[in-house]
Amino acid sequence: MGARKTLALLLYILFLLVPIYWLLNMSFKSNTEILGGLTLWPQNFTFDNYRVIFTDPSWYSGYINSLYYVCLNTVISLSVALPAAYAFSRYRFLGDKHLFFWLLTNRMAPPAVFLLPFFQLYSSIGLFDTHIAVALAHCLFNVPLAVWILEGFMSGVPKEIDETAYIDGYSFPRFFVKIFMPLIGSGIGVTAFFCFMFSWVELLLARTLTSVNAKPIAAVMTRTVSASGIDWGVLAAAGVLTILPGLLVIWFVRNHVAKGFALGRV
Repeated sequence: MGARKTLALLLYILFLLVPIYWLLNMSFKSNTEILGGLTLWPQNFTFDNYRVIFTDPSWYSGYINSLYYVCLNTVISLSVALPAAYAFSRYRFLGDKHLFFWLLTNRMAPPAVFLLPFFQLYSSIGLFDTHIAVALAHCLFNVPLAVWILEGFMSGVPKEIDETAYIDGYSFPRFFVKIFMPLIGSGIGVTAFFCFMFSWVELLLARTLTSVNAKPIAAVMTRTVSASGIDWGVLAAAGVLTILPGLLVIWFVRNHVAKGFALGRV
């Protein structure tokens, strides 16, 4: 029975990895070979597709822009969500449950609902086509998620720790940074992971609120479509490079994520 479960798990993992392998396989082929027929590995191995991305400013600037506003959004979301989650976990006030539910409804709404208001607002105040514009727009769905996750971790920390710290003479900022945040380190790691990933894969807001200076890589990838057809090799190479940041984030927060899934609200 154990061997069957292991085999089923291996087949499932293999099934999940097939699209990633095929994308990697295509990234080392020329368009002629890609369109010529089915091959399980490159017959004429080439790095030309990656060379295009790393030498063309319009390509590699897309990755820089995406990483810029995604990291900025993650920092802003955590900075806002940490005190908000602490308030929801430690205090009871009029309408707290309704306010908490209202935050979650923002996460439930599709980004297209807020697209036109954001576009008109940013165009009016001069934030259109800036990194901060996309970072702030993504806070709409990342801050509620971050508050929800962090509140679950914070509620698991006994309130007696707060009271003991105050008796020992800790100010609130010092207590929060020195004592409380290390206790919920796994929760912060999980939250940062989800904020990064949701912001990284979001396309509608990022594409509409930018044009040139802050254009994300997902929008740049549409440049492969031209009158002569689709540049499949370059598109595949761009897809491989788009996956890498997510893999790096998972690698750096893997311990926190594993612990967070076990202890938190995720």
